[in-house]
Amino acid sequence: MKSLTPIILLGAALATAAPANQDRYESLRQEIRQSIARGNNWLKTQQKPQGNWDDGELPAFTALALNALVRDPNLDRSAGLPEPLEKGYAWLLAQQKEDGGIYNRGLSVYNTAIAVTSLMAANRKSFEPAVVRARKHLINNQWDLDKHKESDKANAGGIGYGSDKEHSDLSNTYFAIEALALSKKVIDDGNHGDQPDLDWGAAVKFISRCQNLEETNDREWASNDPKNKGGFVYSPFVSKAGEAKTPEGRTALRSYGSMSYAGLLSFIYAKVSAEDPRVIAVKEWLGKNYTLTENPGMGAEGLYYYYQTMAKALSAANIKQLKLDTGKEVDWRNELAGKLLATQRENGSWINENGRWMESNPVLVTAFTVLALEQIHDSIPTK
Repeated sequence: MKSLTPIILLGAALATAAPANQDRYESLRQEIRQSIARGNNWLKTQQKPQGNWDDGELPAFTALALNALVRDPNLDRSAGLPEPLEKGYAWLLAQQKEDGGIYNRGLSVYNTAIAVTSLMAANRKSFEPAVVRARKHLINNQWDLDKHKESDKANAGGIGYGSDKEHSDLSNTYFAIEALALSKKVIDDGNHGDQPDLDWGAAVKFISRCQNLEETNDREWASNDPKNKGGFVYSPFVSKAGEAKTPEGRTALRSYGSMSYAGLLSFIYAKVSAEDPRVIAVKEWLGKNYTLTENPGMGAEGLYYYYQTMAKALSAANIKQLKLDTGKEVDWRNELAGKLLATQRENGSWINENGRWMESNPVLVTAFTVLALEQIHDSIPTK
């Protein structure tokens, strides 16, 4: 009987561990809900009389605020959407142009993609015609250069800000394919006739050209140097994190955090297998470079974009514990939630002291953060 004692003790420990772990998560969910409510209450105070948020020339700001508000787990939708959301969505739809885009001062892809994601979050049938038109705008902005339907140029298959004079880049490509993937069910219902679709193969080729992985990236800068292998950069031409010399003396583009999470998300939306070497490689890079103190490779620049993209990517990849290069696994949901809860300001908002990419704007940063918390909340298992 003495030899069975460790087994009995282990069984007892396991029996109590699961409820304790679940209670911890339930406590976290409640803290997150309260933080979301405070953040969204602050966002409501920032709505303009016309219905928009912040700069009306950039409908993406309004779309992000609406997305944060409509996904709030505290929201009671039994009587329809509250008046601020109705007014906000009415304003957003009024910005749609003849070409299907939802924009004002240019940046048509960026604004339209975020608007589509927000319209889909509202889950309203009456929004579908606008979504269908906006999808066409995004699809029409996919780059197809030189030889038709061939990925013969580095920009081919990607999507830029929406101007022929702009390059294609991973950030806009990720926004666009996220919008297309999330709105695909509108097309699948068959009530809108034949609709165009993205050239997904070309998109995957473009995404691969933004990854540091020599086996699948034909760009000369692609590097399997351990510091960069598997991570992503902004475009096939440039990394916002700059360049680095490889041990062989070549010049590589440095991988960085926010684009690496955007790359993982893009592969997931494009239905690239989890067993694909490109997906495996980016997960390994993310594990090696996991941190919440900075946007790896960029410091404080784009930090809240990084947090939001991390929450979406790890949730979409169904990663509950992120494996680090040390072999340790981290509970990223608990750690990220804790970081975001600790940085919420007294009035309920968030802000990045580093203003790169407009993150000194509390409306933008608060929407990013509330969306990250909502993603974490929704991914935590319930009892």
